Amino acid sequence: MDKVIIQNLGKVFAGSTTAAALQGVNLSIADNEFVTLVGASGCGKSTLLRILAGLETHTSGNVLCDGKPVAGPGAERAMVFQHYSLYPWLTVIENIKFSRKLRANRGNLMSSDVEAASGRADALLNLIGLNKVAHAYPNQLSGGMQQRVAIARALMGRPQVLLMDEPFGALDAQTREVMHDLILHIHRVEKTTIVFVTHDVEEAIYLGQRVVLLQPRPGRIHSIYPVPLPPQREQDMKHTAPFRALRAEILARIRESAGVSTDLDMLGQLNATEV
Repeated sequence: MDKVIIQNLGKVFAGSTTAAALQGVNLSIADNEFVTLVGASGCGKSTLLRILAGLETHTSGNVLCDGKPVAGPGAERAMVFQHYSLYPWLTVIENIKFSRKLRANRGNLMSSDVEAASGRADALLNLIGLNKVAHAYPNQLSGGMQQRVAIARALMGRPQVLLMDEPFGALDAQTREVMHDLILHIHRVEKTTIVFVTHDVEEAIYLGQRVVLLQPRPGRIHSIYPVPLPPQREQDMKHTAPFRALRAEILARIRESAGVSTDLDMLGQLNATEV
């Protein structure tokens, strides 16, 4: 069953000049699927994600979540950004509970709901491995730990779709690998549909069940690649022939779509560099 359906989606930014950010985008994302979006700079990856979140309006086409049009933000969709945006005056557990506490203060939650929310927050703390620092403040945490809190906060309301916009882009390589395995674990446990934007092709392949490549000017889907890896991922898979072949193919297509030479000798010299 499709969780998200994008039909002939277009987005035009109007100003002193008119710019088409997206044009004719069609994509269906299944329930509990993990889809990653890659492409050259300016191809509309983040714009597409913001439209899915309801943070940006689209100019043409349709976006459906569970068959209902996306016309703005909704509890069934949650978003995680590259910058953690935690409240510095709140502890870890208070940051995670914040949205539920706000609803309770407005009278939108029963006492039983508040108790259930407390249990949910504790469960998420265990899931992200931060139960020992529940009462620490954000400035006492590393970048990776702060992003874990941001993910748990997004999951607090049990969203059906988790939208992630380069959430690990500011982290060092070792921490990124830890976060990769954590988000895959969260995906298995929570069974949430995930749409993940990244500029890192290796990250996109390791995490995704499908990699969607967008091309720029205007942004549209160039290719969709099923990932030939088992559901249970391990870091060593990055060194396998299928992984490396898919990575080389996607990198070549990105450079081609951006008007950059795809000479094989150049690709060999680039190693792990992503566009």
